[in-house]
Amino acid sequence: MQTGKELIPHLFRTEYSKITAVLTKLFGFEHVEIAEDIASDTFLLAAETWGIKGLPDSPVAWLYAVAKNRAKDYLKHHKIFSDKVTPGLQNAHNGLYEINIDLSPKNITDSQLQMMFAICHPAIPAEAQIGLSLRILCGFGIEEISDAFLSNKETINKRLFRAKEKLRAEKVKLEFPAPGEIDNRLETVLTTLYLLFNEGYYSVSQNTTLRKDLCLEAMRLNLLLVENEQTNMPKVKALLALMCFHASRFEARTKQNGELIAYDDQDTALWDDELIQQGKLYLNLAAEGTEVSKYHLEAAIAHWHTIKADTTEKWQNILQLYNRLLLIEYSPAAALNRTYALAKADGKDIAIPEAEKLKLEKSHLYFSLLGYLYAEVDDKKAVAHLKTALKLAKSGSDKATIQKSIDKVLQGQR
Repeated sequence: MQTGKELIPHLFRTEYSKITAVLTKLFGFEHVEIAEDIASDTFLLAAETWGIKGLPDSPVAWLYAVAKNRAKDYLKHHKIFSDKVTPGLQNAHNGLYEINIDLSPKNITDSQLQMMFAICHPAIPAEAQIGLSLRILCGFGIEEISDAFLSNKETINKRLFRAKEKLRAEKVKLEFPAPGEIDNRLETVLTTLYLLFNEGYYSVSQNTTLRKDLCLEAMRLNLLLVENEQTNMPKVKALLALMCFHASRFEARTKQNGELIAYDDQDTALWDDELIQQGKLYLNLAAEGTEVSKYHLEAAIAHWHTIKADTTEKWQNILQLYNRLLLIEYSPAAALNRTYALAKADGKDIAIPEAEKLKLEKSHLYFSLLGYLYAEVDDKKAVAHLKTALKLAKSGSDKATIQKSIDKVLQGQR
């Protein structure tokens, strides 16, 4: 049987964000810290009470009841609410407070979606959007967020504070954008979820559990968009398909020490077939209409990467998809990946001059790619490029991976 000590961290991750979103919708975004404090106090009381009395019959219902009571107490006893917030909520009967704090599944979902649009406001920078999403929508602690960003708690606190102040200044409300605006605002939301997922999938943090949690939270929030009529658009489903395909290879991408495993060396038995099937489902659903977004193309590329056979047809398809992706939205990462696909499809001799044109001389990934391309073509150049990559790499896992590549090339010279 689970104890309160074991259950509370899980419930904090799943329920803190729901309580915060509903209370923020009730109070207004300008009072988001009060909503966060009430949610946090609810869990502190749970930790104290459950440790002494044991778990209640329904822990979630207990949390919701306590959160409602604490919110009502706050409304009664704090002047700012008495003067500004409560008049809009108060029942006229004898001045009694009969406030409807709606923690029904529908209102929770709506509040989280509306919070998503509020947080992903173009007035604040992308990394602040991700940080607020992790804190308010996903229930991550400041320490976890600082670990994810390889930063310190003070920096993260300042970043979140500035972002909240900016949103207050913009008078952001928790509401769905008007139908005519929803597509433009949705683009920012999808970008934030995409970056949140990447923060976990490509993170240099050694904390594997945290990295996986970041990916799962991005997928959970994306699924909320898919399940809502107003936001269930092809590109939303395409992004969820992309996440499913990437997440399916999560366990095969790293060793226990955090060291990355190259795609060609992954144990395909560790790929998650269920997630691959889910990805296919969402990619098929995303095919309705005429729009082809970058998420459609990246999802199709990720799908081809879940096909285990190493055939020319596979890499030719990936190459063509990268060609289309770069026309829609150029990025150095996509250009590097396209060059790798070109080498697999047409050979290293054709890929090398294409790679050298990129001149991404501040990126360890660029020199790692050149090292791979020159291996067995010109081993001396391969080692030189890999040594440059080693100097540029920042994380211990990246350095270990590059050093192994150097050792492999040197062994081949003997």
